[in-house]
Amino acid sequence: MEKTFAEEVAEGLSASPKFLSSKYHYDDEGSRIFQEIMAMPEYYLTDCEMDIMKNRAIEIYEATRFKGHFNIIELGAGDGLKTKELLRNLLAVGADFTFVPIDISEEAINLLVKSMQASLPELKMNPQVGDYFEVMDKVESEDDCPNLVLFLGSNIGNFRPEWAIDILQHMNEHMRSGDKLIVGFDLMKDPNLIRAAYDDSHGITARFNLNLLNRINRELGGNFNVNKFGFYSFYNPVNGDVRSFLFSKEQQEVEITATEKSFKFEKDEMIWTELSKKYSPSGIEKLGADAGFEFNQHFVDSKGYFSDSLYSKP
Repeated sequence: MEKTFAEEVAEGLSASPKFLSSKYHYDDEGSRIFQEIMAMPEYYLTDCEMDIMKNRAIEIYEATRFKGHFNIIELGAGDGLKTKELLRNLLAVGADFTFVPIDISEEAINLLVKSMQASLPELKMNPQVGDYFEVMDKVESEDDCPNLVLFLGSNIGNFRPEWAIDILQHMNEHMRSGDKLIVGFDLMKDPNLIRAAYDDSHGITARFNLNLLNRINRELGGNFNVNKFGFYSFYNPVNGDVRSFLFSKEQQEVEITATEKSFKFEKDEMIWTELSKKYSPSGIEKLGADAGFEFNQHFVDSKGYFSDSLYSKP
């Protein structure tokens, strides 16, 4: 059974060292702040992947070697802005496909469908709400055609290496032989560029992380004073890890009603809040191989900062 927010918070704040899962960043307020992050000039990731979708879409299609009808299945479709560029380019060359966006949020899917219908009225869609893998199985059972699965946005970088292999293995298990997978990877590069993207001078990333404490207060009855916590992030160019933390500015104790517990913090004690791993091309190829895929090709943006990498299921 999946753990609740309260259970995961209690587990993380009772651990040594303390941690909070990054998946809880994205409540309504966290999602709004993340839109601010994506608009920062320092945050290059969105523009780089948009560059790939606009300028290399036809190459991606040709590399799939699909003939006839196929599905494009997007896991965690979100607002679909980058994917829209891929779809627009494929429609322009007459590719025969159905777009299958999957998201756990019905509201997100409804907004995406409305946006796609307005921009690409000729697009065939089969929108789905639910668990990625259950929906993938459903789509494959109903439609006997190859699938191009999309996992974009450098989401894979939020997983520790062993977890990244695990999630790709899960995808592999729910794909058929000959299906293709594109995964977005932020590449290792000038460490100053990466550091600036994750520890911006505007304080937006700090607010994004501190919102975790505000969310605990709102939803779990916590009494965190966010002014008593600071934010710190660093990039390790040797292993590609960006790690983000909150730290306690003083010795203090916090109560969280929903956990029926209180948690003590020493002065300068850290709470690990996020991993954003950067990959080398060889690391991307090894990750896919470890998950049972065959590597096909890297599609890199014009600056060489980001890759949408294509794999095949043997």
